[in-house]
Amino acid sequence: MNDGGRLGPKDLRTLLGEWETGGRSAYQALADRIRLLIIDGRIPTRTRLPAERELADAIQKSRTTIVSAYRELRESGHLVSVRGSGSVVALPHAQEPPSARPQPAVIEFSKAAPTAIGGLEAVIQRAMSDVPRVLAKSGFDLVGSLVLRERIAHHYTERGLPTRPGQLMITLGAQHAIALIARTLVRQADRVLVEAPTYPHAIDAFRLSGGRLVTTPVTTSGWDGDRLRDAFERARPAVAYLVPDFQNPTGASMPPGQRDDVVRHARRAGTVLVIDETTADLDIERGWTDVPFAVRADDHHTVTIGSLAKTVWGGLRIGWIRADDDVIGALHGARAAGDLGTPELEQLVATEVFDDYTALVQRRTAQLRHHRDVLVRELRERLPHWDVPVPDGGASLWVGLGAPISSALALFGLTRGVSLTAGPKFGVDGAFERFLRLPYTGRVDELTRGVHLLADTARSLPVLPAGQAPQLADVV
Repeated sequence: MNDGGRLGPKDLRTLLGEWETGGRSAYQALADRIRLLIIDGRIPTRTRLPAERELADAIQKSRTTIVSAYRELRESGHLVSVRGSGSVVALPHAQEPPSARPQPAVIEFSKAAPTAIGGLEAVIQRAMSDVPRVLAKSGFDLVGSLVLRERIAHHYTERGLPTRPGQLMITLGAQHAIALIARTLVRQADRVLVEAPTYPHAIDAFRLSGGRLVTTPVTTSGWDGDRLRDAFERARPAVAYLVPDFQNPTGASMPPGQRDDVVRHARRAGTVLVIDETTADLDIERGWTDVPFAVRADDHHTVTIGSLAKTVWGGLRIGWIRADDDVIGALHGARAAGDLGTPELEQLVATEVFDDYTALVQRRTAQLRHHRDVLVRELRERLPHWDVPVPDGGASLWVGLGAPISSALALFGLTRGVSLTAGPKFGVDGAFERFLRLPYTGRVDELTRGVHLLADTARSLPVLPAGQAPQLADVV
């Protein structure tokens, strides 16, 4: 087995977050939490866990508790003993034959990814008429199709942000854009300001680039202006990654005045703003519109990320970066180490998408409004003790559970046929155990059945933190 690195006791303690539940044995609760951290990738496979005594000292539990928890994880196949390495993380199904592997969860609540919007098939068919022109090209282009960049530049210009095609790079979706920006703009030990909670894969990208993450809190009600200002002044981050429109996962939107404040704070701190606008067009009923964030800021200090994943279809794998010429040049120089450009056929389809973009977005937001309302109604009926917000845009709810049971729900949900992402996945330090992100991007019948399964999962939890059983509506 290859060495996947060692996880120190203090780091594991941070990842564990709120893991103890009253009424359950400590070793079982600890084993369950570590198992979930392994399942959702927060502890990678082949990672060496701390020795029993080290972890016992770090979390102030007996060595017997740690030994028992590790034994349970070995029995379930999530730890293996390796001579000279101690306890090493594994996934049980990696050693099982395909027929023995568990079947996928029936209901998918772990991804805020809608299916293709209606009308996309016609767009694709129309795009195929231009295939001969594309086939005459080499197919390797690190910046992207000029025609597509012209369409996106026109889209920004119409929204009040004059843009040239040279200020744009086409990427393999928004996540590719984030990762490329991180490894280009972040140096080892640079401070990076991120929201808490935020998009998990952005956290991963900035950490992999050597960034030291600094957080600023955001809730369903928005950002704390004083703490946001203090974060810029205290940390003076090299980069700040923000999602100001229908923030993932809270659904909050930053008011125009606070956006102006952020620009002023960033200028004083010398911070490059990385603004993720992948959900900006998912406006269900916000009641106000805003220009792109970069209108407020000096182009040299603002990098904007866009994508068609939420509005049109994630399978199209088209995103983009808007920045000044110097940043685009630096991204171009760094990109070849990871890939050799965005596929031409996807860019061809994306070019045609922008001819119908307004109509496609209207169709998507109407769909999301209906799905959001269904999910909110079902949750409030079957889980009335939970705090269920009604976001005015975006693709998911950030639900308050009233108790630190998010990881337990995610773990036991797998046995009930529902796939969930625990709240701590959206933080950097094991926080948000009292929250659960629930996307409303699935079909209506899946949303309804998913809530039934979720209520059944909550009912099945051995004991809630206060030793009280959840008060749930009857499941029918």
